[in-house]
Amino acid sequence: MNDLITMQVIRYASEQVADEMGYTLVRTGRSTIITEIKDISCVVTDAKGQTVAQAHHTPSLLAGFEITMKELVKEYRPEDLSPGDVIITNDPYKGGQHIMDLYAIAPAFFQGELIGFVGNITHHSDLGGVAAGGVAGGIREIYLEGLRLPMIKLMKAGVEDKEIVGIIENQIRVPEKTLGDIRAQVSSLMVGTERLNRLFTRYGKTVIQTAWNDLLDYSERRMRQGLMDLPDGVYTAEDFIDDDGINDTPIRVDIKLTIDGDRAVIDLTDCDPQAEGNTNSTIANTHAAIYYVMIAVVDPHAPPNSGCYRPIEVITKKGTIADPLPPGAVAARTNASQKIAEGMFFALSKAVPERVTAGSHGQITTCGFGGKDPKTGQLFIYTDIQGGGNGGRPHQDGADGQDSHLPRFMNTPVEAVESRFPVRIERYEFIPDSGGAGKYRGSLALRRDIRLLTGPVSFARYSDRQKFPPKGLFDGLPGACGRILRNPGTKEEERMKSKGLDTLQAGDVISLQVPGAGGYGDPKDRDLDAIDRDLRDQKVTVEAVERDYGVVVDRASMTVDRAATEKARPQAA
Repeated sequence: MNDLITMQVIRYASEQVADEMGYTLVRTGRSTIITEIKDISCVVTDAKGQTVAQAHHTPSLLAGFEITMKELVKEYRPEDLSPGDVIITNDPYKGGQHIMDLYAIAPAFFQGELIGFVGNITHHSDLGGVAAGGVAGGIREIYLEGLRLPMIKLMKAGVEDKEIVGIIENQIRVPEKTLGDIRAQVSSLMVGTERLNRLFTRYGKTVIQTAWNDLLDYSERRMRQGLMDLPDGVYTAEDFIDDDGINDTPIRVDIKLTIDGDRAVIDLTDCDPQAEGNTNSTIANTHAAIYYVMIAVVDPHAPPNSGCYRPIEVITKKGTIADPLPPGAVAARTNASQKIAEGMFFALSKAVPERVTAGSHGQITTCGFGGKDPKTGQLFIYTDIQGGGNGGRPHQDGADGQDSHLPRFMNTPVEAVESRFPVRIERYEFIPDSGGAGKYRGSLALRRDIRLLTGPVSFARYSDRQKFPPKGLFDGLPGACGRILRNPGTKEEERMKSKGLDTLQAGDVISLQVPGAGGYGDPKDRDLDAIDRDLRDQKVTVEAVERDYGVVVDRASMTVDRAATEKARPQAA
């Protein structure tokens, strides 16, 4: 065992390798989903495939490496690998997320010996399938969702396999962009293997491998101690997906969480059967949701690696929404995983109320627009992801304009969209009154109105929380539901299905109005100065404030009338 200082030095050096891989991927990527939204993640693993360091990117993509790497080390023996190899896969039934998320993994060598792997995963703007962007809801079979790749070597000893490139190129709509993004993933891996080699050269194989093993054990100890600090018990919760894009029936996600000393068991076997549509959560996606919540609540400062997962057991049943069987479709998997995360937080609120938030937007609104750019005559694919509200917290409001929980995506700036695609962003704003009232208010939802400057354009999308609002916690009120409108405010206004594929014409406007978030605590306990600030910033309306908080507003000053409020609710005096 190394000393703790050496272990931490190696920890941060390894995390820096993962972060630098991510910076390289963002700088060299072609699609806005990489360069702006940053729907990526990067890891460093040991030779057994155990994650020892991960970049500070989206948590929802991380746990997939656990399953994917187990498959990879079974598939490829050390003698099957060479410096310069790059293995790619996106199979959701082999540790993948959904088809649009492509893993790229490279073996790392030191003095001719395999010492680990570096890997990244990113969402691509197109990998084939029935719709441009690959994000159409309501698809029944995975075969229609895009090109599903097994584990294959795209690079062999540093040389790109032209036949594999040809297969990919032949199946996608804008190959130069997708292949450019895949090559950006490769360049990221080359940075990772070079940096690892440099690290091993400086500190030596024995020091680093010992530090990695110590680090995994350290994270495990921290998690076990954190679990022991929680009250033992069985904690349950449920949440609902609106529908699967084909049937209108809600889909139930059932959580049974058992804390028993230094271990936790999460039982999802009572979740509803897998959906006919593509809202099913792949097993890697399910694990990611659970691991994310457990680390966030139990010990958010533990180094996030494979050691954190050792005290956590996840039980699922094949053929359910949380562990589907092929050929079940999974593109809209975040509709399920976000509900798993929400259910986990609500279950844990009964054990540690001071460590959880109220309900977030609990979904991801992902859209893909595909058509021909009139300026260039070339096909374009514009993929955009909208987050949503962040639940009220034990000591402060939800963070307005910041995505919550699993994805942690960035927004796509208006300038980046309008300079690359034939669209105009006509509105991008907060939606007043969309955050649930509470002692601490849920954050506001966002509205983004997109006008198409060309047509016809395909419009693929999936979203949720349009029927079941984000929940409040401890008497906090629910947040607003989301909705998608075509041509809002006109005679042609149409409310569109949350999941589907339609064709738009030039001049059409799509209004993406995402869900808000729930409030935390009794609204009657909210600080009156905080209500004044919300009124001044136009985050809430007078009518909603008086209804939800039981106060009286002076219309002239647009502040709470303290004297009139005291008379209206003397118990608050």
